[in-house]
Amino acid sequence: MNSADALSRSALAVLHLNGTFTALLNGLTLAAGLSAAQWQVLDTIGAGPQSVSGAARLLGITRQSVQRIADLLVDQGLASYRDNPAHRRAKLLETTDAGKAVLDGIDPGLAELARRLCGELGGEDEFRRITEILGELSRALCAVGPQARS
Repeated sequence: MNSADALSRSALAVLHLNGTFTALLNGLTLAAGLSAAQWQVLDTIGAGPQSVSGAARLLGITRQSVQRIADLLVDQGLASYRDNPAHRRAKLLETTDAGKAVLDGIDPGLAELARRLCGELGGEDEFRRITEILGELSRALCAVGPQARS
């Protein structure tokens, strides 16, 4: 297989993986009233307050997408905005107690999915190795992508 074939195959595999992850996560999160996208943002800020731009960078999606989801989470009472000491205009988004409770309610399903996935992959070490390889692919794509040349 040449490098162009490898690129095509990896792109298709990652796009399929994204669709599968989204479907599985929707299955876990819809019962809690969240979409997979809403869960992603809520989980990201659950680790600590983030600006909308910071959350977008961590997730690899546009600031506008995160802004739309953040506003929905705030409207639902699952997140709130607070002043950002590092930037007057860019507020920090943080989880509320209700948001933390929703994340806590989703965690058992995620843990069970992770347990089953580890079993399918041959254990936690193998899962970690695959995750590291996906991270390497992501970093390399960012390095060679059009935005890297600007």
